[in-house]
Amino acid sequence: MTARTSPAGWVLRAVAGAHVVVIAGQPVFAGVYLSGDYDSLRLHALGADVVSFVAYLQFVVTIVVWVRLRRAWPFLATAALVAAETVQYFAGLDGALWLHLPLGVVTIVALVVFVVAVWRRPLGRAAVDA
Repeated sequence: MTARTSPAGWVLRAVAGAHVVVIAGQPVFAGVYLSGDYDSLRLHALGADVVSFVAYLQFVVTIVVWVRLRRAWPFLATAALVAAETVQYFAGLDGALWLHLPLGVVTIVALVVFVVAVWRRPLGRAAVDA
């Protein structure tokens, strides 16, 4: 029998994909701001709100994946991502660029790795040991 991705797995793939798309705009807005267009800081702040919303949505979806598909790793990885993005958010608000910039790079890389992992294999129900 061939393993297939369940509807919950497809929702996770969609939300994680959207997460990558919205987070990819953040360095662009920051770069435009750092090049002298100070109005872009407002777009960067709005982008941070959108990224946070999608991250928390992904967190909820991974709870569903854990419960329905018996797969904990997406939840654990997303919990780490949400924690990093929350620290990132508040470091940006506080102006702590020494933390905000490198944590942003690490967070984007981790999210891309997560999306690759989610798309690499089918997300069906995990086998249960008897």
